[in-house]
Amino acid sequence: MLEQLKTYDNNILAFEIIDGFTETDMKLAHKWFEQKLETAEQVNILVKCDEFKMSETSVKAFFEDTLYALRHYKQMGNVAIVAHSKVLKALVPIDNMFFQRASKGRQERYFDVSQIDEAFAFIENS
Repeated sequence: MLEQLKTYDNNILAFEIIDGFTETDMKLAHKWFEQKLETAEQVNILVKCDEFKMSETSVKAFFEDTLYALRHYKQMGNVAIVAHSKVLKALVPIDNMFFQRASKGRQERYFDVSQIDEAFAFIENS
């Protein structure tokens, strides 16, 4: 299930993944992202996923969302991943290395749940 954490009138999208990530959730996330692109070239994104459960996630939705993100990577501004996960914490620097050339001034950063205010500041002040 997806839930917006805050709503913004500008190029910022902040939402939380609760439990699993379904095809319906994927379509909703893409809709929110595309609505932001109507008025902005890039969208700064905060994804809170400390209550995310991979076991309740649709494999199809996960892979389709990954492909969507790869196709729209240049339209993504700064990305804040907020969680309490050693795996995600390790993956964020790998993403940054992999997409270093395409990023050009954009950054993906991991924040622990206790740092959510810092994560909001990161995407809001970009």
